[in-house]
Amino acid sequence: MTTESCKPKIHCVRYLCVFMLWLASPAHAVEIIELQGLFTGKAVIKVDGKRHVLSVGETSPEGIELVAVESEKAVLKVDGKTSDYRLGSTVGLSYVKPEDVEEKFYADDRGMYQAVGSINGHPVRFLVDTGATTVAMNRSQAKSLGIRYRIEGDPTSVSTASGYAKAYRIKLKSVSLGKIRQNNVEAMVIDGKHPGPILLGMSFLDKLKVETAGDVLLLKQRK
Repeated sequence: MTTESCKPKIHCVRYLCVFMLWLASPAHAVEIIELQGLFTGKAVIKVDGKRHVLSVGETSPEGIELVAVESEKAVLKVDGKTSDYRLGSTVGLSYVKPEDVEEKFYADDRGMYQAVGSINGHPVRFLVDTGATTVAMNRSQAKSLGIRYRIEGDPTSVSTASGYAKAYRIKLKSVSLGKIRQNNVEAMVIDGKHPGPILLGMSFLDKLKVETAGDVLLLKQRK
């Protein structure tokens, strides 16, 4: 395309933007997308040396869809992800398709699932409990982890096997279980000796896919 082909009232810019997208593939190949011009309802893009003129709603042979065109940007959908590409900018993106992270656990003799993980970087032993609303621990466990629940927590009360007990709602910086990690996890510190083990409850599990088959518990997280 040359500047002579542009009409006076049509926005057309040659080689204004170069967008480099590292698209997931077995060989981790690089795809270079160049936004070469904007027209009314159309855009000119160049993908790995191949030029395409797309109207809004059309998709290139490489699977890049032109979603919208505005005066200073084009909206492209690449591998299911829609982003704005503004004229005059250069964007480098490292794009990897999300993968499932899985952890598998086996029930003990009592049919319970125990696992070693970490809270705020400190190793702990969890009892995986889908019946618990949040991650829950007793005051001794909280103190050993350096959690200042009396200062940073919100006072409340909970029902335990021994009756009602004072508790504190807190946010844990991080909770990890094998390769699965979450940040800012809601938790409860019970001001007493209960629970015994630290309960890994639904404030952590609710963001995962939980499957059970016989004595096997499978947790899946999408990165």
